Amino acid sequence: MKAFFQDFSLSAAVAGFIATVISYAGPLVIIFQAAETAHLSHEVLSSWIWAISIGSAVLGIGLSLRYRVPVIIAWSAPGSALLVALLPGISMPQAVGAYLVSSLIIFLVGVSGAFDRIISKLPAAIAAAMLAGILFSFGTGLFVSMQHKPMLVLAMFATYLICKRLMPRYAVLLVLLVGCSIAALTGDLHREALVIGLATPVWISPEFSLSATLNIALPLVMVALTGQFVPGMAVLRASGYPTPASPIIASSALGTALLAPFGCHGLNLAAITAAICTGREAHEDPQKRYVAGVVGGLFYLVLGIFGATLVSLFTAFPKELIAALAGLALFAAIAGALAGAMAVPSDREAALVTFLITASGMSLFGLSAAFWGLIFGMVTHCLLSVRRTAPATQASPAQEVPR
Repeated sequence: MKAFFQDFSLSAAVAGFIATVISYAGPLVIIFQAAETAHLSHEVLSSWIWAISIGSAVLGIGLSLRYRVPVIIAWSAPGSALLVALLPGISMPQAVGAYLVSSLIIFLVGVSGAFDRIISKLPAAIAAAMLAGILFSFGTGLFVSMQHKPMLVLAMFATYLICKRLMPRYAVLLVLLVGCSIAALTGDLHREALVIGLATPVWISPEFSLSATLNIALPLVMVALTGQFVPGMAVLRASGYPTPASPIIASSALGTALLAPFGCHGLNLAAITAAICTGREAHEDPQKRYVAGVVGGLFYLVLGIFGATLVSLFTAFPKELIAALAGLALFAAIAGALAGAMAVPSDREAALVTFLITASGMSLFGLSAAFWGLIFGMVTHCLLSVRRTAPATQASPAQEVPR
């Protein structure tokens, strides 16, 4: 721990805090929707929030300290969206049984090392394009929110530009302070919604059924591996971290299994929020950015314990403030991903296909846009690579037509 305090910096701590705020800002709403459609009690919902928060905290802190890398663990947002449609037809004990089955499958994928072998074959340009596509909506969300709260968002945007020129490491922190101050002064911060309350864990005994396994467990495995771990590892690779995927996947699956009886549906490597902690805004030295992962885990821990308070906090903030904060915090990550996607001339078409499909947000056969962007990008890469290498063996340089 002595090394941690020596490496501690305010910019890394802010990055971890912002990542945690954004983690709760959108995906938590999906969990509320799933709980409402399934008619879950407030006690079960509170336990669900507690489980995913504590799991994200312990895993994030432990893995960040172990590998000295900003490892951000969060619950599966695509998995949460999947449960909105599936939970009403399946009992909560059956759902918990399905969570255990899915975590076992993901654990086996992790310990087998198969995921690392797959990732090693992925071209860097396509991985960067997929990341850019995932982050794209957050960048545009900044300017979309401007039409609803122009003064608030413009002030945050201006603060960001000025601070990037004068004190870039603290730009996001000052953006948050300015946004909260303006929201309070204009009456957009609903203080009356704030309450203090603790989350209470509730044990749910699992029940195993073939129906729950097919309808919940297998889709959860697919969205976790393709929609979370693939882009999450792409973020770490794009930032220069060679951390192996296997221990992260296996640890996440084990954490999910331990917390599943309390409502945890899936803990995964984060992608969007991880990009905030792996960039230069967290720290100029990549070896000291792991502090952001540890601090983010600590905030997960606190917010998970105060579950009811957490719900009221995000009710109090205007959604435009959260959207603007997320967009500005991810500016550098978006720029870096776009630059990486276009860096290799021979892979530009494949990277463009990957970016456009991923940014579209389309879903086909229940699989995410990130998955299809990766598949179509790889197919394009293979086809165009064959097209380019074949003429080179048949024609002399003088006969080639420049492109």
